[in-house]
Amino acid sequence: MIYLFLLAAFMTLRGKNYYLAPIYPALFAGGAVAFERITAGRWKWTRPVYAILVAGSTIVLAPLFTPVLSPEKAIAYQKALGIEPTRAENQPTGPLPQYFADEFGWEEMARKTARVYNALPPDERARTAIFANNYGEAGAIDFFGPALGLPKSICNHQSYWLWGPRDVNGQSVIVLGSSGRGDREHFRSVEAVGHVEHPYSRRDEHFDIFLCREFTGNLQRAWSELKKYD
Repeated sequence: MIYLFLLAAFMTLRGKNYYLAPIYPALFAGGAVAFERITAGRWKWTRPVYAILVAGSTIVLAPLFTPVLSPEKAIAYQKALGIEPTRAENQPTGPLPQYFADEFGWEEMARKTARVYNALPPDERARTAIFANNYGEAGAIDFFGPALGLPKSICNHQSYWLWGPRDVNGQSVIVLGSSGRGDREHFRSVEAVGHVEHPYSRRDEHFDIFLCREFTGNLQRAWSELKKYD
């Protein structure tokens, strides 16, 4: 009963659908036992019918949840079934569900960041940091960056914040995942120098790359105020 209460509570409060994933196996097991008891008598003939329905629905719905089709075919298949991409986060989605969309755009973002970074004069490049407003962007820079000549990112989002700003003083910072408005409050110079966009990525991962210079405060002291846990 507690499982059903939690499920109802999360549905009512619009919690993210994967929060309760660990309890689903218990619900499936309980449902299977209940179905076995209900169909033990004259309803026993429904068992193979149920198995066929489960197998059939799995085959039909599998392309929506497993990467068995190309992005173009997956989008066409969604439309053919009249299904909109599911939203697992409170973020604008694109033509693909988030769990597929999150697979796209990261390497392209890192390459465009590297293009900006490597175009800087050597003396400025040596003191330029890469600040990401999202742990996904920070992770992509740290994963793809070494092969592109990029330094490790700094990021104020989730557990990335714990690593701090390292030795960055804010004199020159490439900022990812920002609208630029907040940056103009903290830097003397903010310039849009590139743009990140992938047709299959999440829409909140479409943004301008900003080159910001001369942080107006002390980044080391301000780091505690920049913490973003959501």
